[in-house]
Amino acid sequence: MKEINVTLKVWRQDGPNAAGHFDTIPAPGIKDEMSFLEMLDLVNERLIADGKDAIVFDHDCREGICGTCSLMIDGQAHGPQKGTATCQLHMRKFADGDEIVIEPWRATAFPIVKDLMVDRAAFDRIIEAGGFITAETGGAPDANITPIPKTVADAAMDAAACIGCGACVAACPNSAAQLFTSAKVSHLNLLPQGQAERYKRVEAMVDTMEELFGSCTNHGECEEACPKSISIDFIALMNSEYLKSKFKNRKRLSQHD
Repeated sequence: MKEINVTLKVWRQDGPNAAGHFDTIPAPGIKDEMSFLEMLDLVNERLIADGKDAIVFDHDCREGICGTCSLMIDGQAHGPQKGTATCQLHMRKFADGDEIVIEPWRATAFPIVKDLMVDRAAFDRIIEAGGFITAETGGAPDANITPIPKTVADAAMDAAACIGCGACVAACPNSAAQLFTSAKVSHLNLLPQGQAERYKRVEAMVDTMEELFGSCTNHGECEEACPKSISIDFIALMNSEYLKSKFKNRKRLSQHD
């Protein structure tokens, strides 16, 4: 274990309509075994002791599964280590004397609450549109008796790994949410329990996404930034499902006329 001295260049902003600016904050004596969030905790303790405002940032589980530790670090979503959430990024990835630039997600759909914290309620709107199953499936033992091919189960689990952090949106030049939406659509649509609402789900979720976020033009930055390395193949799958839904849902409506 060793100590490093770094300088933080942190975005400070009082609210969504306030003007923001960068603050330069020295951070000496940082142990390299600290996580990035532990480093921010220490910096905040020092700021408070000096009578200054602490840096506001979002966090919860600190185990890489909740998605709230959403920071842009040196221009990269979640920082320089691929497939890693900010809370699992350690200071040994940085060198003594480094200046580290820390910003919030930059997307119109994610307004800044304060400093590094953003409001990701736009993701909730997408989930509310169809990210659920209403079919009665019984308890876990009942659901487990339904045979599911391993390839399908594996694909569904890969999609379900999405933690909804928003790194895909922050990294995308268009601030698109296709990777998030496709993961949430696919992990339900691939499984038998999700079939009853399959086409209604994908149409509702994609239409809601398009109202709130930019459009995908296949840059692939979302996959590179994703802390769970979710594949953009799910976007292709969602696009195919969406086209089918437009036919299936229109046919269903015409049958009820």
